[in-house]
Order: sequence, then C-alpha cells, then structure tokens
Amino acid sequence: MLAALGAYGLWGLLPIFFKLLHEVAPVEVVSQRVIWSLLLILGVLTARRGLGPLLSAFRDSKLLLPLAGSALFIGINWVTYVWSVNNDHVIAASLGYFLNPLVNVALGVLVLKEKLRRAQVLAIAIATLGVAIMAAAALTTLWISVLLALSFAFYGLIRKMTPVPPMAGLGVETLILTPFALAYLLWLSAHGGISLGTNAYVTWLLIASGALTTIPLVLFAMAAHRLPMATLGLMQYLAPSLQFLCGVFLYGEKLSHGQMASFALIWLGLILFAGDSVTVARRNRLSPA
Repeated sequence: MLAALGAYGLWGLLPIFFKLLHEVAPVEVVSQRVIWSLLLILGVLTARRGLGPLLSAFRDSKLLLPLAGSALFIGINWVTYVWSVNNDHVIAASLGYFLNPLVNVALGVLVLKEKLRRAQVLAIAIATLGVAIMAAAALTTLWISVLLALSFAFYGLIRKMTPVPPMAGLGVETLILTPFALAYLLWLSAHGGISLGTNAYVTWLLIASGALTTIPLVLFAMAAHRLPMATLGLMQYLAPSLQFLCGVFLYGEKLSHGQMASFALIWLGLILFAGDSVTVARRNRLSPA
C-alpha cells in the first residue's frame, strides 16, 4: 500500500517539479529525463543482477519491435505532459489521466476481446458524454487530454502484451530513446541552447528528473506484485486528482462551466466503474474455490 501511495503520489505532484523547469524546453527536459533514467535503471539492474533479461529482450526482435512502439508512445506522452504543465494546462493534463482507465477498457474490448458488464458500459457511456461536453467547451485544450490518454493507454496495452519484466522493459525502452535524446542534446549544445550546466539549480533538477521517472515505476511494480488489481484500480485516480488540485489551487487555472460539468460526469463514470470492480472482486474472493 505504501509503495502504491508513493508511486501515485509522486506522479500526482509532478506538475510542481516540472513547473520548476519552466525555462527549459519540453523536448530537452524529456531528453535529459531519458539519459538520467537510463543511468539509474542500469545501476538498479546491475545491483539486482537483472541485466540478463534486459540484454535478452534487446537481442530478441520479437520483443524489441513492440518495445520500440511502447518507447514511441511513452516519449510522446512525456513531451506532451511537460509541455502542457509548462504552458498552464495542468487541468487538461489531469483530465487525460482520468480518461486513461476508460480508454484502457475500450482497448481491452476492441483489441483483447474482453467482455464488459452492464455497470461498466454505463460508466463508459457517462464518461463519454463528459468528454463530448469537454470537446464543446474546451476545444483548444482537448487535444492534450486525448493525446495523453491515448498515448499512455497504447503504451500500457503494448507492455501488457509483451512478455518482459517491468524494469527490463523500461530499460530497453530507455535505450531505444537514448540515441534520439543524445542527438538532440548534442545539437542543442552545438548551438549554445542547452540548459544543463547553465546553473547548479537547473542542472540538479534535470538530473533529478531521472529519479522522478524511475522511482515511481519501481514502486508501482512493487505494488502491482502485492496488491489486488481492484485496489490498484481505485488508487490510480490519486495521481490525476492531485494534478487537478495543483492546477486549480496552486497555479490558479480557471474552470469553465463546461469543464466542471465534464469533470463531474467523468468522475461519476469513474466512481461507477471503480465500484463495480470492487463489488466483483469481493464476490470472487468470497465465492468458494
């Protein structure tokens, strides 16, 4: 439980961290994030003697191709998120992660041929109505929410279908992104635009971005191994809730009437969906084997 709270709490408070890097271009932030994450991941895997699965996955074309796809989606997600936070669209970003569980369900139905219960269908219909209202009320920022939700959902789908340990998979994804990150940083450096080294404050924040990328994922992997999925499913709403509160109360972002109605419907859909998941989990746990 503490690991799950740590993971979702850190993800929920990321806007505060990235606001501190508002003077750094989002692509550089993500590039630095990739480099420092790779160093930390390699260090952790070396300490745990877990480099074998990483090297095996990197050499296996059947694993490397889907992990290249997941690396692309997580890269898009990171750049979009950092850009949205630093351009005062924290609320739109939080909406993307509220939508993400429902997009996961839709992908499960369409791609994995999973069946939906009636309560789940109702929850998705209500949340879809909320998205439609958001589309009408906030067309200028809707793309942020949709892009974040879709990119993270497709990332999760690929990782679910790819048989590789979490840390090894993250290591391969980071290795795939590293040449592009290095090339961009070298280009920036050659043109005098790189932020790393300009002052100690920014430099240490950029280095810390690697830990803030890797630590929540490690905590999440620990939690997923020990907690029921229904519990994790409820706790995942902590992150976008904290992001939403940051946008409204820390950074003074305004909510229109359409956005408030949209969030109310999406939250209602999430409550119905989560309640159904808990009910079914309890029923399965209490039923005789």
